[in-house]
Amino acid sequence: MTDTTDSTDTTESTDSTDTTEAADSTNTTDAAAGTSRAPSRRSLIGWGGAGLALGAAAAGGAAAMTRTGDDVEPTAAESGAAVAFHGVHQAGISTPVQDRLHFAAFDVKTEDRAEFVQLLKDWTAAARRMTAGHTVGEGAYGGLAEAPPDDTGEALGLKPSRLTLTVGFGPSLFERFGLADRRPEALVDLPQFAGDNLDKNRSGGDLCVQACADDPQIAVHAIRNLARIGFGKVVIRWSQLGFGKTSSTTPEAQTPRNLMGFKDGTRNIAGTESGRLKKFVWVDEKDGPGWMAGGSYLVARRIRMNIETWDRTSLQEQEDIFGRDKGEGAPVGKAKERDKPFLKAMKPDAHVRLAHPDSNHGATLLRRGYSFTDGTDGLGRLDAGLFFLAYQRDVREGFIPVQRSLATDALNEYIQHVGSAIFAIPPGVRDKDDWWGRALFSKDSKEA
Repeated sequence: MTDTTDSTDTTESTDSTDTTEAADSTNTTDAAAGTSRAPSRRSLIGWGGAGLALGAAAAGGAAAMTRTGDDVEPTAAESGAAVAFHGVHQAGISTPVQDRLHFAAFDVKTEDRAEFVQLLKDWTAAARRMTAGHTVGEGAYGGLAEAPPDDTGEALGLKPSRLTLTVGFGPSLFERFGLADRRPEALVDLPQFAGDNLDKNRSGGDLCVQACADDPQIAVHAIRNLARIGFGKVVIRWSQLGFGKTSSTTPEAQTPRNLMGFKDGTRNIAGTESGRLKKFVWVDEKDGPGWMAGGSYLVARRIRMNIETWDRTSLQEQEDIFGRDKGEGAPVGKAKERDKPFLKAMKPDAHVRLAHPDSNHGATLLRRGYSFTDGTDGLGRLDAGLFFLAYQRDVREGFIPVQRSLATDALNEYIQHVGSAIFAIPPGVRDKDDWWGRALFSKDSKEA
C-alpha cells in the first residue's frame, strides 16, 4: 500500500506559492456569469445533437477566488465556496483536499475524432458551469416539455462545495484517433507488482474524471451529468465513491486517518510548496511531450483492507507495522508527529521505512487518497479500504520504484491491490476559449 504517512517526506524547505499561477481575468467572470457561445437548447434537443447546449445562468452562486489553478483558497470562510476552474494546472491536484470523491474511468465508443473532440469541449463547458455552482445548459426545468432537461437537477439549491473536476487520458486512448506518436514516454503500462490481484473490471480506462467536493451529492451530480453528455460516445468502465480523505495538501490542518486508524499524509506535498510541486508533480517542457507541460501523471489503485483481521491485531504489532504510534502519529522513538523519522529505529519491514523517500532515492508523490466502504463481500466482511490517488512528474521515478520497495512491507498481510489505472493529466484550461486536451488534439490546429 503506497499511501503512507511518509511516502512524501523530505527535508526540503517550503517554498512560497508560485506567483505564475496568477488569476486569469476570465476566471470568475465567465464562470459566475454563466456566459456561453454555444447554440441554444431549442436547436439541440437532447444530448444526441452536435454539441452541448448552454444558455443563461441558472440557480446557484459561487464565491470568487483570489487565484487560479490548483493552489486556490476560497475568499470567504463558507464551506460552499467555489474553486477556480481556469489555471495553468488542473484543479483537484494540489488544491486543498475536499471531503468526498466520485472517480470514474470511461471507455471511448466513438471512432470519430471530431466527435470526440467535441465531447471534450462540451465536457469543459459543463465543468466550467458546475464548478461555479451553476446547472448544466439551460437547467433542470423550464425548458421544452417534449425534451429531457439539460441538467439532472439533484444539485439544485446546493452550493459549489469546492467542486473540482480533473480529467486524464489513459494509455489505451492513444491507440485511437491517430494519437500513437503523441503518447508520452512516461505514460507507461504499470508492471505487475508482488501481491497484485487486479480485477480487470476495476482497472484501466481510456480516460478518467476525478470529481472532488465537500458534498457527496455535488460530486455524484458532476459525474452523472458528464456521463449523460457523453452518451453514445463514452461509457463508464468503472467508478469509485470515496469519503474521509486520507491525505492532505494543507499541512496546517489536522492530519487525516485511514480506516486502520493511523494518520496518513504527514509529509504530503502542500499546495503552497511551489518548489516541491515543480520538482515532483508538474511535468516540465523539457520532459516532453510539449502538450503535457504543466500536467501530471496519476496512478489510481483500489486497495482492499482486511479490516476484520486488522482489528484483532495487537496495538503494538499495528504500530510496528506502520512505524508510527497510533495516538500522536509520531515515528518510532520520537515524540511528535512531524519529528523527522529515524528509519533504522523501525523494523526492516515497517511501512514508513520502506515507503520513505530516503529508502527510494528521493521518490516523492503527491497523494489525494480516500477511504471507501462498498458493502460486504458476501462472507460477512466489509468490502472496505483505500482508494489511492497519487500525482507525480514521472511514474517511472515515483510510484513504480516506491511500490516495488513495498514488496516486503509487513502491511501486505492486511491489504491487497485489486484495481489499478494510470492516466496522463493534461495542463489546466487557461481561459473560456480553451478546453481539456486542446494541445493534444491540435497537432495541425484543425480542432483548435
